[in-house]
Amino acid sequence: MTEKQRIAVAYGDGIGPEITEATMRILKAADTPLEFDRIEIGEAVYRKGVSSGIPREAWDVIRRNRVLLKGPITTPQGGGYKSVNVTLRKTLGLFANVRQCRSYTPYVASNHPGMNMVIIRENEEDLYAGIEYRQSQETYQGLKLVSRPGTENIIRYAFEYARAYGRHKVTCMTKDNIMKMTDGLFHKIFDAIAPEYPELRSEHQIIDIGAARVAATPEDMDVVVTLNLYGDILSDIAAQVAGSVGLAGSANIGEDAAMFEAVHGSAPDIAGKDVANPSGLLIAAIQMLVHLGLGSYAERIRNAWLCTLEDGIHTADIYRKEVSERKVGTTAFADAVIERLDHTPQSTKRATYQRAPVILKLASVPRQRKELIGVDVFLDWDEANRDPNVLGQQLEAIGSGGLQLDMITNRGVVVYPEGLPETFCSDHWRCRYIVDGGAITFPQVLRLLEQIHNAGLEVIKTEHLYTFDGELGFTLGQGE
Repeated sequence: MTEKQRIAVAYGDGIGPEITEATMRILKAADTPLEFDRIEIGEAVYRKGVSSGIPREAWDVIRRNRVLLKGPITTPQGGGYKSVNVTLRKTLGLFANVRQCRSYTPYVASNHPGMNMVIIRENEEDLYAGIEYRQSQETYQGLKLVSRPGTENIIRYAFEYARAYGRHKVTCMTKDNIMKMTDGLFHKIFDAIAPEYPELRSEHQIIDIGAARVAATPEDMDVVVTLNLYGDILSDIAAQVAGSVGLAGSANIGEDAAMFEAVHGSAPDIAGKDVANPSGLLIAAIQMLVHLGLGSYAERIRNAWLCTLEDGIHTADIYRKEVSERKVGTTAFADAVIERLDHTPQSTKRATYQRAPVILKLASVPRQRKELIGVDVFLDWDEANRDPNVLGQQLEAIGSGGLQLDMITNRGVVVYPEGLPETFCSDHWRCRYIVDGGAITFPQVLRLLEQIHNAGLEVIKTEHLYTFDGELGFTLGQGE
């Protein structure tokens, strides 16, 4: 007899309670060896003044059980509320987001009947670090953070997933023609890891054309690995191209914890009407069973779900007169799946599963010699018709403690010296000071900042400029 495993379950907001209850009934009817601890997170918790949306008692259950099945959450409008999803992913180290996107034609309308791809998205870093600032009247900033360990983890997981499920190709998507350091690191590590999996083809595509190809020819894709923001957008495109975002489940995998959820949101406009399609959360629950090593139960439920589609029992979002036999609501759809738990699909390939291992194997990289050679000083300056020559001349007149003013940029474009008058300038200026040969000291930077401040200029941010074993650790300005 299989030992029962305890999981945490959050019913969520909007349509969450309905689709979660439907999914739970199916899990119980399939005699899955699970026990459930229900927790409350989301909108009701926000309203109680918990800005994270997750109370301490819920954290205790999640951390004890290590697996969470979560209905969709509503984040209240207005400032001060952090996304429950992002908080859970980052706090629990759920570095890999796995979204399977395949078509189910002819039962679900899609122009791409051969589509069967998986998007594996880095889940903790990139712009989703959520580090943002307002720095002037006009300018806001978000930091894009990409780490070597985080990148190695997600890329290796993508290759291990492809190997475990008999896939043939892994495609990396970045924008490293523009973001040469952050996205460039992702591409570089992909190229370094790929040779360890000689049985798998590997390729790189720039994200914009890659996304276009996902929309136009998804049959050419197999496993796609990419950064956080790109993966979020790409997986919604792929799910919709496959037929419906409502059929897409999402697994969030870490070294020793995992969370499973539907891709779609809480849809409060149809909440309580018994019309929502529970398939997205059910597919996520099937992914959960595979993760728990319960592949036979996952297969039984998945095949019953496929039989339900084949028999034309469809919720309103996928109902079509030409292929559907009966339009049903949330409850009746779950009943239909339960009735078919021992059936085998006839025209759709029968589901079989095995778990993809999580292998965290970080390359040993020697520490490099790091030298401080300059500083970017950001100013809030809105004077003299924003003429960069006026600002440049004012800065040139300030003693710089051995540092030289190299350039001034506005929104990344060089405007001094030798900028073009056509370039629009906001009130946010980056002033680059650098030493010509050799390193500088932190006290020199402090003296420079003091001199700029004493000249009546407002310093709002600084970024140190380093070399690593002599290689620049920063990008040049546009036009430099």
